[in-house]
Amino acid sequence: MISLNVIFYMYVILFAFIGGMRGWAKELLVMFSVILAMFLTTVMERYIPFVRDNLAVNAPATLFWIRAVLLLSLAFFGYQTPNLPKLAGSPRFARERLQDILLGGFLGAVNGYMVVGTLLAYLHSANYPFPIIIPPNPNDPMGQATINLIALMPPHWLGTTPIIFFAVGIAFLFVIVVFI
Repeated sequence: MISLNVIFYMYVILFAFIGGMRGWAKELLVMFSVILAMFLTTVMERYIPFVRDNLAVNAPATLFWIRAVLLLSLAFFGYQTPNLPKLAGSPRFARERLQDILLGGFLGAVNGYMVVGTLLAYLHSANYPFPIIIPPNPNDPMGQATINLIALMPPHWLGTTPIIFFAVGIAFLFVIVVFI
């Protein structure tokens, strides 16, 4: 059995390596796609009555799958978008110097934190609806570390406050100014 916080850190390190290989500009697009997914999830849960009143109360596993599919699909498209020929040939996506690799690694780690951390927080809010995943035990030191880690995940500080609206605005402003 492996603790969820070990899996979390393992994926953050993996995302950092991937980010170092891809470069900072591509990783920035992934970050913006994750922010967009969290924004859409927040809007859906606040303003669509069926989701707000029924799924959140009666079907947490279904709500988890909706959140996870939305997050993973937008992250997937964020990772695939720079492979389009028009964008791939752009000098903005070049990875030539050491600082591009290091910044890409840092942004990759942030993306790992955002993607895996958001999935972990969604899993926790759905009360771990899968039999192969055991909820963290608050009496165990590793379980307590996982519970403390979940409190620091993006949905807790980004998705439930108006910060998500500002993050989307800043992300789109950055895309328009830098990438277009």
